[in-house]
Order: sequence, then C-alpha cells, then structure tokens
Amino acid sequence: MNTRKKGNIAEDRACSYLKEKGYRIIERNFYTKFGEIDIIAYKDGVFHFIEVKSGKTFEPIFNITPAKLKRIINSAQYYIKINGIDSAFCIDAVVVKDGIEHFVNISF
Repeated sequence: MNTRKKGNIAEDRACSYLKEKGYRIIERNFYTKFGEIDIIAYKDGVFHFIEVKSGKTFEPIFNITPAKLKRIINSAQYYIKINGIDSAFCIDAVVVKDGIEHFVNISF
C-alpha cells in the first residue's frame, strides 16, 4: 500500500473519531501555497485545523516539526482570510496508530 493510500485511511479514521466526539468536518485536504491542512473541523464555536499523523514504528507526532507547524498556521490563516471567518481557531493533531489520540491546540 502506498503512502497516500495509508494517509487517506488514517484521515478517514480520524474523521470518524472526530465526528463521534461532536466535531463537524468542514473540509479535507485543503491546499494552499503554504501547504496542506488534512482536516478542517468545527466544534463549540472554534475552528480546528488538524494534522493527521500515522505510523507503527515510532511516535508519529514527532513528524510535526516547528517548520511544519508554521506551514499549517499559515495555511489556517489563509483559510480564515479567504472565507471571512471571525471565529476562534486552533491547530490540532490526531495520531492514528492502533488507537487514536487527539491533541488539541498544539504548539512548540
């Protein structure tokens, strides 16, 4: 199975998990000149820009480097600007391994 296919499966699992937790999925795979946001979701008045990571041999969360986080933030700010959003937002990570972990409002 190729990397993109594995990524899609992880994102599908993450979306299902988020929906179960009351999140509304707004968009998936939003591309900008800065990078991609895997999932854009909304819950309780807050937009969540979510990076999905998966893997079996180590902790996938460590693949979110400060440079990657900066690209996600820039992409989120672009999305907010072009959509005229005046709402709180945060950057989250969802790690998909055997189980699923959701890290809300990540920062380095």
